[in-house]
Amino acid sequence: MDVSGGSGQPRSGNDEPAEQSADPTAPAAGPGDGPGPERGPRAPRPAAPPADQAEETAEEPGTTQAGRPPVSPGTPAGTGEESTAPGTDSTATGTGTGTDKDSTATGTPGAAPTPGPAEPGHHPHSHDHDHRSLAHAGIAKGEPPEPRPKEPGGGILMGRPFGVPVYVAPSWFLVAALITWVFGGQLDRVLPELGAARYLVSLFFAVAFYASVLVHELAHTVAAIRFKLPVRRIQLQFFGGVSEIEKEAETPGREFVLAFVGPLLSLVLAGLFYLAMTAVEPATVPGVLLAGLMVSNLIVAIFNLLPGLPLDGGRMLRAVVWKLSGKPMTGTVAAAWVGRALAVAVLVGLPLLNQSGALGGSSEDVGGMDTVTDALLAAILAAIIWTGAGNSLRMARLREHLPELRARALTRRAVPVENDTPLSEALRRANAAGARALVVVDADGNPLSLVREAAIVGVPEHRRPWVPVSGLAQELTDGMRVSAELAGEELLDVLRATPATEYLVVEETGEIYGVLSAADVERAFVKAMARPA
Repeated sequence: MDVSGGSGQPRSGNDEPAEQSADPTAPAAGPGDGPGPERGPRAPRPAAPPADQAEETAEEPGTTQAGRPPVSPGTPAGTGEESTAPGTDSTATGTGTGTDKDSTATGTPGAAPTPGPAEPGHHPHSHDHDHRSLAHAGIAKGEPPEPRPKEPGGGILMGRPFGVPVYVAPSWFLVAALITWVFGGQLDRVLPELGAARYLVSLFFAVAFYASVLVHELAHTVAAIRFKLPVRRIQLQFFGGVSEIEKEAETPGREFVLAFVGPLLSLVLAGLFYLAMTAVEPATVPGVLLAGLMVSNLIVAIFNLLPGLPLDGGRMLRAVVWKLSGKPMTGTVAAAWVGRALAVAVLVGLPLLNQSGALGGSSEDVGGMDTVTDALLAAILAAIIWTGAGNSLRMARLREHLPELRARALTRRAVPVENDTPLSEALRRANAAGARALVVVDADGNPLSLVREAAIVGVPEHRRPWVPVSGLAQELTDGMRVSAELAGEELLDVLRATPATEYLVVEETGEIYGVLSAADVERAFVKAMARPA
């Protein structure tokens, strides 16, 4: 790679002859599709390169296949105009009817490039390093630069307990109406004198029940904060609540505690409602409300303690297997398959139990509509559990392969050029050096901006001698300077903090190492996800 010395001036010499150069504007590409995100990608994806350019750019920067003629700088391939870094993973702990969700955001399919050999005197490290501060960037270890990405939505913002935003999803209003209607029918049998006012009481019950769900989720959130795990948001939705915890617990013991505190708080609430119920008359509005809240919190606790992902009990089982085997992936696989078995059991068993009267009703009172309703409810619950278990497996595979994403390995070789350099001349230099990126520097060799790959593609070949590179460059900000030592989640966090199409990769001394394309990172991300665990 053609790098800058301490003063930023280009070093002399090449380790690549011109006959083995690659087009600096041709992105790497390859086959492969990643799993779809549960919440959807949080940023637009770069366009995939044309098929005829994909084969050409799958090589290492600065090299060509045997016998292939050199690529002319006048035949570039490009990606879409806009691209952003891929998102990181999040672990979601859920309640209500008891769903936890894991999700990943993936990018454009393809294969990532590998860096070309370094110039003489510049030797890329093959081992991992901690993220250290940069002379030109001023990025502290482990701290993504400002500005932070826009806060996620997810419905109506209700507040920020412990600094975590709480959202009510639109689907909550549907389930609140359903609870109001069902509980109102039960009140009509217990307290017929209420008349139409029973629906007001039922609405109060629905709100109070979801307040209990929020307490359950806050228990997970407080435990996560205690363990220094970032919590993205809490969302109350159709089948309960979800606490989206962005990182995994570091030990099986913490994982167990993090999962158990939710059902524990639901059991505590059930006990408190029982004690309060003993102090009032049972055949009154307070008595009926307290009894309903006690039973509902007890159901939430028991359901969430079932030992299968994505339920809290599944995370507890995962922690136990993790502790016994020493491998978190083994725990995830075991708990996920138990979760899938649980989904089948719910699909088949819930309607049968209800028809047999084992859930408290009379088998003679079960009609055709009740049977259809039970089957539909069981199908929805089973689908949620089955999908959550599958997502947990995908998340575990992602975490296992994330360390493979290294800025140093994904960086494209770059050549420094000055502001007034014609594009055709800059491409000629890049082609001669086997580079695939251009960095605009000042007279002292300090990096000022990055020439955008998509902008190069948009310039016709006959105009390139008259177009200066400065007109195609994006000014560098601190967030666009990335340490060559970054890898895994740290790398993704930094890229998410400042979405861009290209980033300047620098050594700890401030030397230019090369240019990192967001499209290359996303392709490597998808490739890692597609690899068997």
